[in-house]
Amino acid sequence: MKERIYTIPVTDAFREDCECPLCLLEEKLESDALEYTLGPSMMESDSRIETNRKGFCSRHFTKLYNMQKNRLPLGLIIDTHLVEQIGIIREMTEKSLPMIKKEAAATAMERIAGSLKKDRNETVQFINAMIEKLSNLEKTCTICEKIDWNMEKFTDVILYLFFKEPDFKELFMAKKGFCLPHLKRLLEGSLKYLNNRNRSEFIIALMSMQLTHMDRIREEVYWFTQKFDYKNKDAPWGNSQDALPRSIRKIAGPADLVR
Repeated sequence: MKERIYTIPVTDAFREDCECPLCLLEEKLESDALEYTLGPSMMESDSRIETNRKGFCSRHFTKLYNMQKNRLPLGLIIDTHLVEQIGIIREMTEKSLPMIKKEAAATAMERIAGSLKKDRNETVQFINAMIEKLSNLEKTCTICEKIDWNMEKFTDVILYLFFKEPDFKELFMAKKGFCLPHLKRLLEGSLKYLNNRNRSEFIIALMSMQLTHMDRIREEVYWFTQKFDYKNKDAPWGNSQDALPRSIRKIAGPADLVR
């Protein structure tokens, strides 16, 4: 197999014995992104503009804090993020406040009339606008977006190698399938990057492998449950002793599980 700089992370992940090689790729991307956020990105104005505007999801805020590596960079990021978000929220509030106060002071008859015209009610419009703003903020995360962009590139590389490199195709088919979120990503990638003929060939291979290994891990979970029956207490565990964390990752993708 011809190794190129952009294929090395993919082939390295596919050589590992795991339930989903794409999970390994994603976990490495996440680790690198966390380190970068509390390191070099602090000195890059473009990165700070992005974190001020988008912030992080709850999961990545938690991971950044729990790194306990250097509280100052995280404090600076949070400070400027809050400055920007408070400014937006204050501007939206102050723009609508005069009319909201007017509606609050309206007479009973005016309120009844206003209730018949909810679409023109300034308070309702403000609430809907604020909900939309906060909902959009919840959906943005600088780290999630960085990971997603790179995972899309890796998906393209995987599909390219599957058809261009026989050694990689053999490596791919020897895997234990994928977690369901990354199965979805590969399916989406097949629509985006493959022609009709290659897409059909890929889907046959992918789904055959996926179903085989989903059956396997279901059987391992089942045997895990059966080991709690006193009749099976002396029977060997086989591959079932760690079936729960592996099955959770098979279903949900990368997960921080406490053993």
